[in-house]
Amino acid sequence: MSQNQIDPAVYISELMERARKAQKIAEGFSQEKVDELAAAITWEIAANNKLGRELAEFSFEECGLGDVDSKFAKVSGKCRGVFYDVKNARSVGVTEEIPEKGLVRISKPVGVIGSLVPSTQAEMHPISQAIFVVKARDAVIFSPHPRGKLTTLKATNLLRAVMKKYDAPEDLFLTIEDPSVARTNELMKQCDLVIATGGQPMVKAAYSSGTPAYGVGAGNSMIVIDKTGDLADAAVKIKASKTFDLAAGCSCDNSVIIDASVYDDMLAEFKKVGAHLVNQEEKAKLQKAIWPEWPGNHVINRDIVASPIANIAAIAGIAVPEGTSLLLVEEDKTGEASPFSGEKMSLVTTVYKSHSIDEAIRITNENHAYSGSGHSCGIYSNTPENVEKLALGTYTTRVVVNQAQAATNGGSWTSGMPFTHSLGCGTWGGNICSENIELKHYLNNTWVIREIPSFKPTDEELFSGFTPRS
Repeated sequence: MSQNQIDPAVYISELMERARKAQKIAEGFSQEKVDELAAAITWEIAANNKLGRELAEFSFEECGLGDVDSKFAKVSGKCRGVFYDVKNARSVGVTEEIPEKGLVRISKPVGVIGSLVPSTQAEMHPISQAIFVVKARDAVIFSPHPRGKLTTLKATNLLRAVMKKYDAPEDLFLTIEDPSVARTNELMKQCDLVIATGGQPMVKAAYSSGTPAYGVGAGNSMIVIDKTGDLADAAVKIKASKTFDLAAGCSCDNSVIIDASVYDDMLAEFKKVGAHLVNQEEKAKLQKAIWPEWPGNHVINRDIVASPIANIAAIAGIAVPEGTSLLLVEEDKTGEASPFSGEKMSLVTTVYKSHSIDEAIRITNENHAYSGSGHSCGIYSNTPENVEKLALGTYTTRVVVNQAQAATNGGSWTSGMPFTHSLGCGTWGGNICSENIELKHYLNNTWVIREIPSFKPTDEELFSGFTPRS
């Protein structure tokens, strides 16, 4: 009987049995041992330029998404960042004591994780997640997107080799080698925790599986540029954010909302970095290329996802100048009224003109209500009041200030955000958490509660400062 003929429940139960045996061994590891394993994964894979480059090239060849240099940078940089964040964190036994409250926290594994791996991150996601997994003494079974199944298998085998070298169970890392919807659904039923990174249908399935789950929302990053922003700096950083891995990531800049007073100057700065503003005829052709069945169907044409400019232009039947880095599309419609208001996963950015920070907030919220609720927005500004207004007035979990958004949301060396492979988007995005998924999300906690002197206040103390209405 071939693998594909095996009943999904039986196939997954066999993987689960192996993973559970390995996880039970890991559960007995000391803090020193898990620290060693986290360091080993980072050193042997992420810091090994030859292996990292091979994995990036393999992913590019299989998935046909993005570019090799960006994928190599993700494996090398993101995994180092994850390790940096967890290196000195305690995750075994007593991990926190709060004497004044009589509380002690003991951290324990969550068990076997079912991890949904998107094809856009097939090379980086398993490696970065593995650092959290060993640090928490969990095991993981990866369920890759079919387009990236061989890359995920290659990454899994690299992780298994590291485990063997450092005397840990190889079966802490397993993958569904021939993924299917049925097998993924079965994994989500049988595991202890689902971490769903990828398309919204699978995220919704994770939340419906009956198993605790961390899902992530869809991306659709909005960027505001007010009249006090550094326009040249903004153009350079937006280009870097948008073109990294050819816009494969969820945090690349999908729309830029520019104050009317600097609109023309900003377009001039974009032109300097290779951005091409399409005309109305080209816009119509581009729309047809990206959303062939719009308005009835808003699904993006997979052939333009994380694809080079030349390929997008060829599919759309438009001519662009040599050296074009990204395509700009002017728009005044928001939300459902225009597909350009949403996530494009391609080197296409929509530009809006606003006349105030309040109008910029309105555009952001209307676009996010259509696509990417809760994910992120950013602003280039030297006016603190506008930054605060944007943060207070938008339904987003991240507001990036004067930085390249794609390089910041998931953790960076110039921000305090934790490094991660998954971005929670709060209830706005249909998620349980509104923060980056990090080590604490891979752990269970036992609280030891000791008696302390009573701190019960009198009613006079409790209600001080409050005046009841008659």
